[in-house]
Amino acid sequence: MPGLELIEIYVFVLAGFVGFFTITRVPALLHTPLMSATNAISAISLVGSLVMAGADRGALPTILGFIAVTSATINVVGGFIITDRMLKMFKRADRGGARK
Repeated sequence: MPGLELIEIYVFVLAGFVGFFTITRVPALLHTPLMSATNAISAISLVGSLVMAGADRGALPTILGFIAVTSATINVVGGFIITDRMLKMFKRADRGGARK
């Protein structure tokens, strides 16, 4: 089906715009819970990009799948690092004389 590729590109571009405008409208207070949910979504996209990179559909889809795998991996790892740093901000500091 020659029109199927055009529909897939349209859905990809539309999802990009929706994601961008959704993230830019999130208040700063909700960024930590949102990062946790985004990490889960990124992991799902990582699995999908692995499938695409491994499918034998030609050189261009394989290259794009590899780029998607790399981007999703960076996104997942960076998300966990940022979430860990943000959660450390809420831990109480040790005040020297700890009770036993």
